[in-house]
Amino acid sequence: MTSSESPTSPPSPLSPPSPPLRADARRNRARILESAAAVFAEKGASATTEEVAVRAGVAVGTVFRHFPTKNDLLKAILKDLMEHLAERVRALGSGDPATGLFAFFGEMVGQAVEKRTVAELAAADFGVDTMVAGPVETLRDAIGTLLARAQAAGAVRADVRPDEVLALLTGVCQGAVHAAWPPDLQRRVLAIVFAGLRP
Repeated sequence: MTSSESPTSPPSPLSPPSPPLRADARRNRARILESAAAVFAEKGASATTEEVAVRAGVAVGTVFRHFPTKNDLLKAILKDLMEHLAERVRALGSGDPATGLFAFFGEMVGQAVEKRTVAELAAADFGVDTMVAGPVETLRDAIGTLLARAQAAGAVRADVRPDEVLALLTGVCQGAVHAAWPPDLQRRVLAIVFAGLRP
């Protein structure tokens, strides 16, 4: 025990949770995330925090207050994307169970090029850490629910599992991005995939 420690001193508390953001700070954060997603999608890893600030219409110091490093910003973008996708899956889940899974699959492939840059940068820089793992798991659960409803409606084979749907979704999205599939090819590939999923 050092001279500065006291045997009767209580243990150091854990770091308190961050206080909720004020309304203007929440608006700034949302604007920064939206602008950063667009900037990174356009310019890739060479994009700078200064460019994000200009696009968002805020001072660069405001960006750094919310996101001290570029990795922090990329992680927040990916987390935000996963949460929005999970919300979209849940919205589709409240509609026709026979079509929700197929609609989400088609939307994901159509948006793959737009969303790919940020997701790939994030994965390359830091992988899926605890900040992102929660939303990713939420998305997986939501897709699993969408699949279960489709199977209950008789629209998808009973032996299809969520990990297989995710594998197909990832593979088709990656193919569409890296081979620059035109819309007609996207539709034809999806028709084949969907035929394999149906009873």
